[in-house]
Amino acid sequence: QVHLVESRGGLVQAGGSLRLSCVASGINFKLYAMNWYRQAPGEQRDLVATITSSGSTTYADSVKGRFTISRDNVRNTVYLQMDSLSPDDTAVYYCKVYARATQFWGKGTLVTVSS
Repeated sequence: QVHLVESRGGLVQAGGSLRLSCVASGINFKLYAMNWYRQAPGEQRDLVATITSSGSTTYADSVKGRFTISRDNVRNTVYLQMDSLSPDDTAVYYCKVYARATQFWGKGTLVTVSS
């Protein structure tokens, strides 16, 4: 069974930073692209960042230059470093992997940015 467990989010002031992590189990982690999504209250769930198995990264325009996705294939962990946070970044953040023709999601972690 595939499990994704995100670290605890939290409350941060605007301009601050926060790093999220997501530990994966049940897959050969190094073979899969990993994704971070977020869902703000009343909004749809949107892709924030992707890192491929080879380490290539892509970002939503809204977070380019502020967020950094990375991975540690020894620890089966994907990270999302979030800098220069703004209240617009307030959302539940989810880790996702597409494996075995199925999308697997973590339970999500709430990040709240205060102005």
